[in-house]
Amino acid sequence: MANQVRIFQLAKKLGLRSEALLKVLADLGLEDVSAASSIDIATARAAAELLAEQAREARKRAEEEAEEERVRAEEEATVAAAAATAAEAEAEAPVETEEVAAAEEPVEVGSEGEAEAAPGETEAEEEEEEAPQRWVPAWAAPESLRSLEEQLAELEVELEEEEEAYVPLPEEARRPRGERPEHAVDVPPVVSVLGHVDHGKTTLLDALRETDVVAGESGGITQHIGASEVQVGDQTIVFVDTPGHAAFTQMRARGGQVADIVVLVVAADDGVMPQTIEAIGHAKAAGVPIIVAINKTDMPGADPDRVKQALLEYELVAEDFGGDTIMVPVSALRGDNLDTLLEMILLVAEVQELWADPNAAFAGVVVEAGMDESRGPVATILVRNGEVKVGDVVVCGTAQGRIRRLNDWRGKSVKSMGPGHPVEVIGLSDVPQAGQVMTAVDGIKQARELVASRSEVLRDQAMGGSARASLKDLYRELGELTTKDLNLMLKADVWGSVQALESALMELDERLEEVDINIISTGVGEVNESDVLLAVASNCIILGFRVGIGGAAERTSETEHVEIRTYDIIYEVLDDIQAAMLGMLDPVYEERVTGHGRVMRVFRISRIGVIAGTLITDGYVQRGSQMTVTRGREKIFEGKVESLKHFEQDVRRIESPNECGISTNAFRGWEEGDEIEFVAEVEVPRQTTFKSAR
Repeated sequence: MANQVRIFQLAKKLGLRSEALLKVLADLGLEDVSAASSIDIATARAAAELLAEQAREARKRAEEEAEEERVRAEEEATVAAAAATAAEAEAEAPVETEEVAAAEEPVEVGSEGEAEAAPGETEAEEEEEEAPQRWVPAWAAPESLRSLEEQLAELEVELEEEEEAYVPLPEEARRPRGERPEHAVDVPPVVSVLGHVDHGKTTLLDALRETDVVAGESGGITQHIGASEVQVGDQTIVFVDTPGHAAFTQMRARGGQVADIVVLVVAADDGVMPQTIEAIGHAKAAGVPIIVAINKTDMPGADPDRVKQALLEYELVAEDFGGDTIMVPVSALRGDNLDTLLEMILLVAEVQELWADPNAAFAGVVVEAGMDESRGPVATILVRNGEVKVGDVVVCGTAQGRIRRLNDWRGKSVKSMGPGHPVEVIGLSDVPQAGQVMTAVDGIKQARELVASRSEVLRDQAMGGSARASLKDLYRELGELTTKDLNLMLKADVWGSVQALESALMELDERLEEVDINIISTGVGEVNESDVLLAVASNCIILGFRVGIGGAAERTSETEHVEIRTYDIIYEVLDDIQAAMLGMLDPVYEERVTGHGRVMRVFRISRIGVIAGTLITDGYVQRGSQMTVTRGREKIFEGKVESLKHFEQDVRRIESPNECGISTNAFRGWEEGDEIEFVAEVEVPRQTTFKSAR
C-alpha cells in the first residue's frame, strides 16, 4: 500500500479527466484498471513522462507544420509577384501594328489593367502576412506545452518527495525505537478496531467498555473516530474506533497509522467484505500486527471457519490452520470470549514492549477535531511522547494557542496527560486537521511566528497551483470537455467527516463523465453568513454534515437563493448528490409506441377536411406524434398527427379510453375500422450512466 497513488488523484494533480489518464496508462500496458485503482509511484512517473513526450511531439509537429506553411506561403507570394510583374511588362510593351494592338486589346485596358495588377499583389501580400497566423490547436501552442512540461516536472518532484518521505506518521509522533532510557515508562497499547460497516465494531467496543455508543450514532453507523480506554486488571488498553462505511477510508487509514495493534472485526455470518480487505491493507501498510475478532457467532448462518478460509487469500492464516494470526470467535451482544480477546491484545502488546519518554518534548497526533458552539475549537489527540499540561502553548498545523482545558476520554477535566493516552484539548485558535501533529513551543510569540510561516507556505502553494496552466483548461479549449460543473461547499462537525465526504464525492465524480464535482471550500462548524456569501460568488450548493445553520446564514440564503442541505448520515449525502448529478444531464429521447386507436367514424367537413373520429384503445396520442395507419394487414399511411380535437376543442393530448378527432393534410382516405399506432419521442430517465467503480 505504501508509495501508491489513486488514478483519479493523480489525474486531479495533472488537471486531467481520469479517462485521459487511463488512455495513457493503457498505452503503457496497464489496461485492467479504473479511476479508483491505485498505481505505484514508478508507474505514475512513467505516465507523466509519456504525457511530457506526447506534448513534446505535438509541439514539434505543430512547429514543423507552421514552418512548412510559412515556406509555402513565401513560394506562393513569389510566384504571384512574378506573375504580376510579367503582366505589367506586357501591358507597357510598345504597339507596332494594328493587328498586334487588336490582339492585345483584351489585356491592354489602360487604367483598368493597372487596377487588375494591384489586387494580385495585394492578395500575395495578404497571404504572406496571414501564413504565420495559421491556427494551431491550444494544446500544441509552445506556451501551453511549456506550462504542461513545467507542471509535469513539478509532479515528478512531488512524487519523488512522496516516495522518499513516506512514513506512517511524522517522526516525532511515532513510537520511539532503539535503546530504552532509564526514565522511560510503559505505555498502553493503542488498538484500532477496523472492519466492514455493520460488522459490529462499535457494539464490540460498547461491550468492552460497558457503554452504549451505537444508540447515539446516526443510522446506527459510526461516523467519527473516537478514542477510549479499557481497564484490564492493572493494565490499560486504548481503543480507537473507526467507521466502516466505504466513504470513511481516510479515517480508517488514520486509525491504522496510530495503532500498535489492529483488531479486524469480521462478521461470522457475512464474511470478508470490501472494507475488510481495505482494513487489512491499512494494517499491513502501517506494519502493525492483526488480531481477527470473528463477531456475531450467535447469529444464524454464522461460520467462523468459512471466515478463516476466506482470510487465507489475504495472507492471514489462523493458528489452528498452522499460521500465526490470532483469531478469536466472539459475540459482542452476548459477551462471549471478550476476556479472551483482551488477553490476546495484552499478549501481543507485551511482545512489542511499548514504551515512551515522559521527559521528551511533547508530541501528539490529532485523532479528531471539530468546532463546539460553546467551547470553540476542540481536538482529540493521542499523546505519543512527553506530557501535555494545562497552560502549555501548542502548535498544530496552522492552529495555535494556550491550552485552557484538558479532558480525559470520559470528559473529566484533568491538569495533565502523559504518553499513551487520549485527551481532549481546548484552547486552540482554529480547528486543526485530523492526522496533524501537535507540539509544544516556548511562548505565544513563537507559536504565532511558526503558524504565520506555515500559512505563508500554504498561500504560496495555492497561488502557484492557480497560476500554472491546467491540462483541463487546455482540453476544454479543444472542445474535448463538454462537462457541466456541480460546485459544492462542505461544512461538517469534525475534520474527519470533511475528509471522508470530500474523498467520497471525488470518487463519485470519477464515476460520471458528463458532470464535474468541484469542492469550492471545506470547513468545520455551523454554516455561517460568510459561507453563504462565498456560495453566492461561486454559485455552489452548501452541504452541512451534522452541523446547524446560523440565523444570519439562513436569512441570507433565502434572500440570495442559496441552497443549503444538511445531513446526519453520509450515504444520504452521496445519494442526493448522485441524484443531483443525474438531474444535470441533458435529456435523452427515444422513439416509443405511446398508444393505439381505432377509427370509429369518418367526418367530411367542407373547408376543414376529413376527420377520423377515433377511439384511443390504449396509451395516449399527442399532437405532433407520428402515426402509422393500417387497414387489415396493409400499411396505408405514415405521417404526423397535425390536428387533435376533443369535441370542438383543440387539445394537446388524449388518453385512453377517450374519443378524439384526428386529421392531417397529407391523408384523407380514412375508413371506419382503420387501426392507428402512435409513436412519439419520450424522455428516457438517466439512471445507467454511472460507470462501475472497482
